[in-house]
Amino acid sequence: MFLPAVPPPMNLLTDVGGLVLWPLYLLISAVLVGWYRLFTDVLGLDADGGLAWVLAIIGLTVVVRTALIPLFVRQIRSSRDLQLIAPKVRELQAKYGDDPQRLAQETKELYRESGTNPFASCLPLLIQMPVFLALFRLLRQATNGIGHSVLSDALATRFGHARLFGEVQVSASFLHADGVHGVQLLAAALVLAMTATTFLTQRQLMTKNMPDDALSGPYAQQQKMLLYVLPVVFAVGGIAFPIGLLVYWTTSNLWTLGQQFYVIRNNPAPGTPAMRAKEERDRAKRDRHRPDEGQPGATG
Repeated sequence: MFLPAVPPPMNLLTDVGGLVLWPLYLLISAVLVGWYRLFTDVLGLDADGGLAWVLAIIGLTVVVRTALIPLFVRQIRSSRDLQLIAPKVRELQAKYGDDPQRLAQETKELYRESGTNPFASCLPLLIQMPVFLALFRLLRQATNGIGHSVLSDALATRFGHARLFGEVQVSASFLHADGVHGVQLLAAALVLAMTATTFLTQRQLMTKNMPDDALSGPYAQQQKMLLYVLPVVFAVGGIAFPIGLLVYWTTSNLWTLGQQFYVIRNNPAPGTPAMRAKEERDRAKRDRHRPDEGQPGATG
């Protein structure tokens, strides 16, 4: 009696992962190839060069981040709501600190009454992670000439051999540079840029858009921990990322930094340094448009 062979666990996980990520492969490859065709067929960039692929990856990043704008707005609102109810959360912690079950129940009720979702602030990052993983696998397999969906094997092979500055393969990483110092230098620079932009984005949120009383609560402690932990995680993991993926993540961080700056500057949370700065700007603007005494049109 013969029993059907059971696939190895890792192969099974790989197959399941590929099936789950297949829609993302389709979307990502379609957008990536679309930008690549724009830069090569329309704008005339070298089809075998790395610049067209780097610009295509930046274009992919812009498309992904534009699609995530509604979630980003929701994230900002959720962060603001969490900051505004932080004093009430601390009151509950002081009152029910000895009863964790009651504390959890009352905190959940407070979130419900205020319409606040503590997990909404993580949505953009959670949505981006499958995109990041799909792009990572797409680029890694393209290095070996294996395509996915719209990215054919021929285009994957072209990507795998594409170079910047004559020697830097876009598909290479710091750990797999094959002794090419240019790859290591560019990868190290992009890892540092990715780490710095991650740190600056988190620091901007904490120093500009958090009220003073929220800087001592548990939410602030969590933010402070993320301020230093996330850059370290990205720096350690980044040395294994292909240059193309580092370009994606760094561009995404720059987008987040600029988008967050715009939102905080124009729609800051109450009681924050950003709100005080906006009030000062609004006051100065009103003063500039107020007629001077003794001039035509002045009152008094």
